[in-house]
Amino acid sequence: MTDSGNPAQDQLQRSPVLVVGGTGNLGGKVVDALLARGKEVRALVRPATDASGLQERGVHVVRGDMLDRESLVRAMTGADAVVSTAAGYTRGGKDAHDIDTVGNRNLAEAAKEAGVRRFVLTSILTCDRTPGVPHFWHKKLTEDRLEQLGVPFVALRPGAFLDQVLQMRGNPFEKRTVMWLGSPDVKLTFVLTTDLARYLAEAVDAPVGPAERIDIGWDRPISITEFARIGSRITGAPLMVRTVPVRLLTFVGVVIGRWAPLVPDMAAMLRWFQTGNYVADTTRQAEVFGPVPTAEDAIAEFAVRLTRSTSS
Repeated sequence: MTDSGNPAQDQLQRSPVLVVGGTGNLGGKVVDALLARGKEVRALVRPATDASGLQERGVHVVRGDMLDRESLVRAMTGADAVVSTAAGYTRGGKDAHDIDTVGNRNLAEAAKEAGVRRFVLTSILTCDRTPGVPHFWHKKLTEDRLEQLGVPFVALRPGAFLDQVLQMRGNPFEKRTVMWLGSPDVKLTFVLTTDLARYLAEAVDAPVGPAERIDIGWDRPISITEFARIGSRITGAPLMVRTVPVRLLTFVGVVIGRWAPLVPDMAAMLRWFQTGNYVADTTRQAEVFGPVPTAEDAIAEFAVRLTRSTSS
């Protein structure tokens, strides 16, 4: 990293970026993207979590918990920026709801107290229109809290994580089958985890306003039927789509909702997908991060990555 000639700016460049959620799939990729950009990286890790993988990559590990506000202030003190990929809903467990509500509120308040230059939040596409989908709405409330506190922030609102969703039952290209919940013909916005990680790392220094909300997606929304058609053309082998009706998951959610509260939340999300409104406006994404990936290029990258992982 070279000096810019501006001592204050150079000091900010040398100050660490704190990553919250760095031991997760997306967070780990954000750490790598920040290191590739020459950033010093600090990671917030729970006391009982193994952080050896981060330490081996030169990351400074600080122990804390999103439900312990003072530990967050300590972790952020001296940091230039914060990137949060934490999501209780995704991780699950008994603290999932508290992480997405109390934990995110604690992050916002700690960022205010520590005086970080910028907070980069992993939000969710259309979160401001979905009060009936709890884990979406919690992201919207976090955005609002950051703005209320006057914390400079960038909230990236990605669509559905194609690579995570379609690998839940293994490699779809290897199995020649794509499993999907809901109608195969409804179009929605997708992203790849690696692309989002790169955008999150770039957002730390991107030329944006003090309170930005940016949709993240591809050049267009696609249906799972279209994904199968593109994937078949790329790999040269047909992909079959098999679907599970959303009403079945809704019924299961009603039955077991008391014991598994995340199931009704997932059912509500899938019902929202069926409306056809889960679609990104990628205009600002292109302005800030450059050309938006095409669906064809993203699916080709996904297929190549799975092929490499299978053959290695």
